[in-house]
Amino acid sequence: MRKSISAAAVALGGSLALAALVVPTTATAAPGEGECLTLGVAGKYGEFIEGDDTHSPDAEGAVAVGGNADFSHGGFTVGNELTAAEVAALPGGNALVIGGNLIQNGAHVQVMKGKGVVAGQVIGGGQLEGVTKGPSPIDFAAEFAKLRALSTGLAKTAGAAPVADGRQLTFTGSDARANFFTVPADTLQKANEIRLKVPAGSSTVITVTGGGYDQTKAPTSGFLIWDNARKSYVLDDKLQSADGGAERAKLLWNFPTATKITKHSGNAWPGSILAPNAAFDLGRGGPVNGSVWAKSLTGSGGAETHHYPFSGCLPGTVVPPTTPTTTPSGSPSTGTGGPESPSPSGSASTPGGGESPSPSGSGGPSESAPAGATPSPSATHGGSGGGGGGGLAFTGTEGLVPLTVGGAAVLAAGGALVYKARRKKAAASS
Repeated sequence: MRKSISAAAVALGGSLALAALVVPTTATAAPGEGECLTLGVAGKYGEFIEGDDTHSPDAEGAVAVGGNADFSHGGFTVGNELTAAEVAALPGGNALVIGGNLIQNGAHVQVMKGKGVVAGQVIGGGQLEGVTKGPSPIDFAAEFAKLRALSTGLAKTAGAAPVADGRQLTFTGSDARANFFTVPADTLQKANEIRLKVPAGSSTVITVTGGGYDQTKAPTSGFLIWDNARKSYVLDDKLQSADGGAERAKLLWNFPTATKITKHSGNAWPGSILAPNAAFDLGRGGPVNGSVWAKSLTGSGGAETHHYPFSGCLPGTVVPPTTPTTTPSGSPSTGTGGPESPSPSGSASTPGGGESPSPSGSGGPSESAPAGATPSPSATHGGSGGGGGGGLAFTGTEGLVPLTVGGAAVLAAGGALVYKARRKKAAASS
């Protein structure tokens, strides 16, 4: 009988301790699952530049420049394609933010929708519409620290390689939710034609490795995306895109280590480009049909950024809910039973052992979260299995400490109940 009481006590104690442990740890996403991470403040802008931006004649979306903006070569208009909701979501409603000086030199500069603010001086004068003098509402250093951490984290996800056929390079993925690819820059820039074939509406991340990428080497003259309805490739431009732009809107080119990127003026480049360490040369013609996040930017003529904001899912891990713990004095305190949330510096544990908010890391609950990564409460993701890299690597060590502590808790709780049961029985027999 004593044996059965002890066994029951151990089982009950273990169950109680384990119940307290399981709730938070099961909030950790399985491989490739979790909430979608956004690009925070940077994601609201079509051009988000840490340093200087020398550009004409226009950008269809919002523009944020941490350094000087030189719009003197033909003038500049900003934000014509923004919706009222997109303007309202911008910091202070500012579709144009310049952290340094605005070099105008007699050119016409106009914010079409929303407002504009210049923290420095307006140099050279000229017609200036919708722009006032004031402090920048954006901390560019902080935002770019997040973008660099995000870019590094995404690069740690193993991606499938494209298939080369002569001067044609094809990226093929089969995962309906997210497809990941990795390609060396020297391989990519040898392609005259680049093709992408993924399921309709799936997110795509193409990480390009190396210190620089130059489309003029081949030169690369066209980007084609598979149209799942028509069962054929479509040359991407402003007037047409595969599946009504569904794949283009969720296509992200990631350049974690590039310091120089040159676009060939003879093509339209579909998708958004994350190149936080690169000087980005748009050339003199052909747009980027997406957003550009770069260290600096130059462009003129028809080299515009078209307003096709990135809407893809960068998979993250759900942060476990906070649970009460007990301090040595017995008073409750706040803690978590699962993996730690990322620190304010933008770090999170990754499978590679580095400190960056990789897709398998935790996403914070606000735009100030690391890597500019804000969980979208309504969007979930699972990247299992399919072609193009499938799901993300799982940070297996995340559950190790909680489970170890849990094992100790199980033994302690079970032992306590066994001890109480024995004391009670001894008292009754005496």
